[in-house]
Amino acid sequence: MGNHKKLLQFLHPDQAAAAAAKQQSSSSDDEDDGYASSSAPTTPTTGATTPTTATTSAAASPFAMSPWTQLPGLGFGAGAGYGGGAGATRTGLLGSLVKADGHVSSLAAAGDLLYTGTDSRTVRVWRDRRDLGGLRSGSGLVKAIVVAADGRIYTGHQDGKVRVWRASAADPAAHRRVGSLPGLRDVLASALRPSRYVQTRRRRSALWMRHFDAVSALCLDAAAGLIYSASWDRTFKVWRASDSRCLESVHAHSDAVNAVAAAGFDALVLTGSADGTVKVWRRGARGRRGRDTWHTMERVLREGDSAVTAIAVAAEARVVYVASSDGAVAHWQWRRFAPPGAAPRNGGVLRGHKMAVLCLAVAGRVVVCGSADRTISVWRREEGADHARLAVLTGHTGPVKCVAMDEEEQEEGADGARRRWVVYSGSLDGSVKVWRVSASGGGAHEDATTPARAWKGASPSPLRSWTPYAAAPEPKRMGAA
Repeated sequence: MGNHKKLLQFLHPDQAAAAAAKQQSSSSDDEDDGYASSSAPTTPTTGATTPTTATTSAAASPFAMSPWTQLPGLGFGAGAGYGGGAGATRTGLLGSLVKADGHVSSLAAAGDLLYTGTDSRTVRVWRDRRDLGGLRSGSGLVKAIVVAADGRIYTGHQDGKVRVWRASAADPAAHRRVGSLPGLRDVLASALRPSRYVQTRRRRSALWMRHFDAVSALCLDAAAGLIYSASWDRTFKVWRASDSRCLESVHAHSDAVNAVAAAGFDALVLTGSADGTVKVWRRGARGRRGRDTWHTMERVLREGDSAVTAIAVAAEARVVYVASSDGAVAHWQWRRFAPPGAAPRNGGVLRGHKMAVLCLAVAGRVVVCGSADRTISVWRREEGADHARLAVLTGHTGPVKCVAMDEEEQEEGADGARRRWVVYSGSLDGSVKVWRVSASGGGAHEDATTPARAWKGASPSPLRSWTPYAAAPEPKRMGAA
């Protein structure tokens, strides 16, 4: 929310450029940049929440339909539901940004910049409708991007490395690589100590502080000053943000770890795996002055046949959402003031997709799910455990691999029922789409609700939730000496 004014400034076109662009043909628009920017407005039918492509006049300016001119609050735009007026709150597609870099597998928005990770060797940086170049690395697929409050950017790669970047003080659009996790000094200090090596599943040894398979997910716990990385090597690692030191490596699952999320309450961390389980870990302190961490598994929250693909947390409501390859999104709530170790309450399952749910994002009461079926479901959390489906967003031609949300700047005096969000979605079709989502609903799917009416004290038997910690084997772990 704090960065949204900057995001709108970043996306606000220059007025003179807008006037000039209206006199140009679509063939000359941004040719020098080597990327295409297009837009598909929602249908003008009243109450439509599933946007479809509308036929536009050949004489219409390509700039008028640009996603950047149609972002919320800018006062531009030619399609229904854009700019001001009664349609301004409508949920729908604002536009698309395409670069010939391959599949979009990760994205992050920070300040006036948008970062997109693909299967090329570059993390693209965008500002003011311009490709500013990118963060070039020696690895291909970029599977995760997170941006810290101090301006550092962390990227997780297919080669098992976490790279660290920082924007230039003179030019925030210019970035340089400042290191990696683990740092070179820590690697050299451990390289000559045999006890610092572990056996990998490929019957080779590797330093305990290094991932030896793809980094699948990253998350920040700003309050604790920690970074968590999850990997297909079945481990998650804990890093101290201040000095990039690896504090702990936990062999958490029997298969690839696909998701990691810091809960933001009760010092809890959740991991999800292709083995079908979600585990809850509680962080403790150890070592000199308590600067090192020690994570103990508190419970197995979920156990099933379908792989866990994503985890998202609504920290204020203490609700955790878990996506899986069977197209379901299960959710649990931790009660306030409950004693340590108390079991969470199960709220049931959201079912809005026919194929795997690949990504999740949560903001306020709104939950956004991207799926392999090429659609995005938007849900609103109601009282108790109820969820109402607000919209199904269509437009991608490939699986939706990543989503991110940011709250739209509200007019003075606006009430909570009119809260709106900007949603970014990245797909394997190579595009990033920008959507407006209204929490007030008003769409075709607003009456679709989940069957659960209250938080339950037990979860559905196929998930076999809340396995006691004592019933699970002790995970293998290594920590900093």
